[in-house]
Parts: sequence; structure tokens; C-alpha cells
Amino acid sequence: MSDLHDTQRKSFTDEKYDPEGAPVDYDAVVAEVAGAFFDDPNLDKDHVELENDSPYPEVRSAVANTDDPDMPCNTLRAWVLGVIWAILIPGVNQFFFFRFPSVNVTNLVAQLLSYPVGRFLAASLPRKKIFGMSLNPGPFSVKEHVLITIMAGVGSASAYATDIIAVQRVYYNQTFNFSYQWFVVMSTQMIGYSIGGVAKRFLVSPPSMIWPANLVYCALFNTLHSQEYSGIGTRGGISRERFFLYAFLGGFFWYFLPGYLFSALSVFSWVCWIAPNNTKVNAMFGYQHGMGMSILTFDWAQIAYIGSPLASPWWAEANVFAGFVFFFWIVTPILYFTNSFYTGYLPISSRTSYDNTGAAYNVTAILNPDLTLNLEQYKAYSPLFLSATFALSYGLSFASITATLVHAFLYFRKQIWVQARRSLHEQPDIHARLMSRYKQVPEWWYIVIFVTMFVFGIISIELWPTNMPVWAFVLALIISFVYTIPIGMIQAITNQQVGLNVITELIIGYALPGRPIAMMMFKTWGYITMSQALTFTSDFKLGHYMKIPPRPMFWCQVVATVIAGTVQLGVQAWMFTNIPDICNPKQKNGFICPSTEVFGTASIIWGVIGPALQFSKGQIFYALTFFFLIGAALPVIPWLIVKKYPNSMAKYINFPVIFNGTGLIPPATAVNYVPWAIVGFIFQYVVRRRHFSWWTKYNYVLSAAMDGGLAVSIIVIFFCLQYPRNGTIGLDTIQTWWGNTVYLNTADANSVPNLPLPESGTFGPTSW
Repeated sequence: MSDLHDTQRKSFTDEKYDPEGAPVDYDAVVAEVAGAFFDDPNLDKDHVELENDSPYPEVRSAVANTDDPDMPCNTLRAWVLGVIWAILIPGVNQFFFFRFPSVNVTNLVAQLLSYPVGRFLAASLPRKKIFGMSLNPGPFSVKEHVLITIMAGVGSASAYATDIIAVQRVYYNQTFNFSYQWFVVMSTQMIGYSIGGVAKRFLVSPPSMIWPANLVYCALFNTLHSQEYSGIGTRGGISRERFFLYAFLGGFFWYFLPGYLFSALSVFSWVCWIAPNNTKVNAMFGYQHGMGMSILTFDWAQIAYIGSPLASPWWAEANVFAGFVFFFWIVTPILYFTNSFYTGYLPISSRTSYDNTGAAYNVTAILNPDLTLNLEQYKAYSPLFLSATFALSYGLSFASITATLVHAFLYFRKQIWVQARRSLHEQPDIHARLMSRYKQVPEWWYIVIFVTMFVFGIISIELWPTNMPVWAFVLALIISFVYTIPIGMIQAITNQQVGLNVITELIIGYALPGRPIAMMMFKTWGYITMSQALTFTSDFKLGHYMKIPPRPMFWCQVVATVIAGTVQLGVQAWMFTNIPDICNPKQKNGFICPSTEVFGTASIIWGVIGPALQFSKGQIFYALTFFFLIGAALPVIPWLIVKKYPNSMAKYINFPVIFNGTGLIPPATAVNYVPWAIVGFIFQYVVRRRHFSWWTKYNYVLSAAMDGGLAVSIIVIFFCLQYPRNGTIGLDTIQTWWGNTVYLNTADANSVPNLPLPESGTFGPTSW
């Protein structure tokens, strides 16, 4: 690194730096360069670059610090390919969304396939113009590739609101017309874009908001297009392109073992195979309904289920793993083996709700014909019981909600205040300075999006019998807007997003009990508005890194969202019209609608039974509400320690991540967390510290290759070996051999509880 004072003269014009070379605070300089007005755990002061590049080595290794403003980007062929992907991927994914087993085509697949297609179009299309736009502006550029991939990814997942429409149809016999469905989906998917536009100055422009997941995409883009830049380093060895090819092929072929030929390698609960009928052993070492102390898996799909361990910073992964160990390897077994909340009569980990006989909760037994709660039948039937991990997950969700606000206030208040007044060209980051040359998105575009989608929301709840008042709609938006920036800052730094689904269910369950449709709509606007806002800003950060002009970025997201949502609704309407017995548990082709079942059950638990009968004082799960206080109090402790001892390990403690990092349990299990943490420790800590040049050149390329090989392999296996002949290929051979069945013949797989039912045949309180 060059002399510090010389570096300052080259990099800054701010008057607070002494031009005569007077002593300055090095930490303050680094913080200013990073745009981080908080103690940023991602800042590695051993590898800080102060001149014309990002101060974060993760960003330098994946993102070029140069830009060619004349490179083709907003081209006709990019829009054609992007629109095709915005139709195909959402349509295919929505079709298989209702099937089990399912397959999900990700935008990573589109990213890989678009490259050869784009190269082919560049070689074959004539150099003519249509409507003033060139058919072939030259070689297929990386900027076109980014635009296509973003359009493919915007609607690749099923729109959350499509589950509302499916639940209304299946559970409540409500089939409203297409206008209602379109208004709901568009409003829930796009109203968050307006707050995303406001949040850009806080979540996109500052260099400290690194968005780790985007670095994998950047590395792949630059690898495919053979981009050379200083951040790769000077390490020799094979090229990143060849490394990607080898790792991609290895990941593709390897998955045939745990994904089809030897599935026990995926669910490698080897201790349970030794003692298959010991309930205590299976509860602690099982992977399907246990605590996963068997530790190992050989399946990248399991390891990367909660996100690639090669993308998140190690300190954030350590917080997640610490939360997992404490809450699920220490607290959960204590709750379970002491029969707290009557969990001993159930599997230790399950996403099912139960009655007092240990059977799945029969919600129809407590409903009136108009689908409201029949309190007498409820008292005659059973209270609702949850597994130990499911119950604890609610408590952790409560804690994460309050911890997020307290953490944001303590750590980010100065950051938010500074960024609120700083324009793009004032950012110290090279990428922000390069992006400042492009026309920004006018504020009134976001206002138009908000007003339009707000009107769509009002129309959908007022013209159809949803039982949702306008004030509830407004309250849902306020909740999502308030949390967008705090949650976004945590996600941009740690790669972990705090969810609002549980807290929105709790609020509306108390505010409007007995209104399941209103509950689902409130949860969707309250949660997905925030989630879509962060998707919008994350994509803008990807465009920021890859130097995509903001206005084409805006329009590609908006247009692709409209197309994807419309296609998904069309596919869903066709399926419910043409597939017999869809959403029936015995549907012959596997279209049993697992997500719709979970969503519908939640609508009854929270919307019909309501939280008052579960979490209020005197109810079974009342103790979990104290997690709100725990979440508010704990972030203060490391903050006070860091104030006293700035260089202590306490600066790496992040309680929102500790509470929320395990938020996917259930349905995720220990098999998705323990190996994930082990791989993360190896690459993000050991390799990064001891072989930094190798890590800089290959780490994110390896992550992209493993994810890409897995995604393509899953699709090939599904469509070639599982989907044909209704899954009967190898029914009496490959599907039945020991390696594909050993993990199924255990107490863990069979959900055997620790305690037998009492002689009375029921457990739990005698009155409720």
C-alpha cells in the first residue's frame, strides 16, 4: 500500500484531510472510504485498498473497477431475450409450484443459457435497425447479459399473492375473477418498488452495503465475458473460465449421486442407521425430524439450501451458527426432554401443527359453515400444539423484530443520517463515481408506481368481499416501510434477511380475529412489500456493480414483474380448470399443492383461531411473547462493550442475525446449517486468511459454478428420470436399494415422539 498521506491526496478532496500531510486518524479515513459510519465487521484493515477501488476485498475480487459507457446495454436483443425468460421461467415454475416433488428453474440457469444464445444472436443477426433500434449492435456485451438475467430473476419465484388466490379457491370456495387476482398480485409485487427507490441512497450507493449474494453473480458475469480487472490479483494457475468449467461439470455430475443414485449421501444421518429405533438418539442425530448432530452431508443442495456458504462473510455465518447451536442444540433439547409446551409427545422438529392426540390438527373440526371459529367445537376438540423447534422459531421471530429496530438505532443511526444527505457523486466509492455519469431514475417515477399500486390494492379489498378494511392495508404498508431500511442494511452487510411474516400474522390476528382472507392479505402486503423493496434494491446494487444505467434497470424490473405476474396467474387459472383433483392429497400426478396447504393452514391458525387463543396470558405459548423483550435488550450489551473496548470481538456480535439466521427451521433442519457453517469456515475464514490470492481469484467463481451445476443437474434429473412415467422409472431397482432407503427406516424419518400417549389417549391441559 502506498503512503497514507499520498493516498489521501489522490483519493479525496474533502477539506477535513490535511493537504500538508498532518497526522490523521487512519480508522476514520478507512471508514470514510467505505462509507461506513458504524463499526463495520466486513472491513478487513489488512486488505484495504484506498485508491480507485472498493475497500472491501470481496468486492474487488468480483467487481471490475472500470466502465465503458459506450458498451451496448439497453438493446433490442437484450429485451427480447429478457421478455422470453420473463415468460418461460415464471410459467414453468408456477406449474411445478403446485407439484411435489417439484423443480425450480432459477435465474442462474437463465444467466448461463443466455450467454451462448446472446453470442449466437450477435453472430447471426443482420446489422439492421427496427424502430430505430439496431438488431445487432455488435458483440454480446456483459451489460446486456446483466439486463437479461435481472428480467429472468424478477419473477422466477412464484408471486406470494398467488397462494392467497389458491387458498381462497381450495379452502374457502371463493373464485373471484381475473381482475381481482391481477390487482392483488401487481399491488403486492410492485408497491415495494416505490420504497425501494427511496431506499437506494441508503442500501445501494454506500460502498459498505456490499450485498454479498450479488458478488457471486458479478464473478460469473465477469468470468463468462473474460473481464480482466485489478481486483482478481496476479495469482497464476488456470484461468477463472477454465476453473468455472471444471467446477461446474464436477457439481453437475456429482449431484447425480446424492440427488438420485445414493440419496443417503444427502440425508447422511449415519448415527440413526446404527440405532434406528432409539427415539432419543434419533431426536438428537436425525436430519429429517431431529437436531442433526450427525453433522455430515455430501449434497450441495442441502449445504446451500439457506444460501451459498461461499457468499456470506464468515463473521455473519458464525453468528448464525452460534444462534443455531445455542437455540437448537441446547435450548430445544431442554424444552423437549422436559416436555415444555407438551412437545415431548411430538417429534422434536416438524412443520406440522398437532392436536392433543398427536395427530395433524384437523382445522375443519372447529369451523362454522361460514368458516368462522366455532368456539364450542374448539373447546371440545383440542388446542393447537407445535413441535419444539416450531414453537421456538416463533419466539426467535418475535425477538428478531425488536432486535432489528434496536440494533439499527444503536449502530446505523449516523449512517442513515449521513446517507440521507449525500448524493451519488459524493460517495467515496469508485463504483458510485462511475455510476454518477448516468441519468438517475426521477423520483416521480417511484411516486407513480406507489400511487398506481396503492389504488390497485384499495380496489381489490373494496370491490370484493375480503373483509379487509382500508386502515389495515395502510397499517401493513407502514410496517413494511418502517422495517425496509433497517432490515435492508442488515441484509446488505450479512446476507441474512429478517422476515416480517410472523409479526404481521400476530398483529392482524389480534386486530381482526376471525378474518382469514384479511389475514393473508395483510401478511402479504406487510411482508412482501418489504421483501420486494429489498429485491429491487439488491438488483439495483447488481446493476451498480456492473455499471448498468439506472433507467433501463428500472424499466426491466417493472416490465418483467408485470409479465411474470400475469403469466403466473394465467398458468394457475389453467391448472385449476384443467387438472382434475388439483390440491387433493391423493392427486395422481403429484399436484397436491404443498405450499397452498401450509398457507391455508396458517390462515386458519392465525386468521380463524387467532393468536389470542395461543399467545395471550394463560395460553400454552404465552411464555414465547417474552422474546420481544429479550430481542430488545440483548443488542445493547455488545454495543456497550464495543463502546468501552472498540477492538473487542463484541463488534462481530449481531443479535438480529443470531435470532433470525435460523428462521428457516422448520422446514430447514440441522443438515442445512451445520455443513453450511463448516464449508463457510473453511473457505471464508481458513482459505481467506491463509491463501488470500487463491480466495480472491476463485472463491466466488466456485460458488457460482457449484450453484449452476446443481441447478442444471436438478432439472436434468427431474425431467429425464423422475417426471416421466409418473416417477416409476427404477421403481423396483434404483429406488429401493439400501442407499436410497436406509435413512427412511428410522424413528427420525417416521416422526416417532419421545413420549408415548398417556392412557387417556390425549395430552395437554384439561381445559382451554
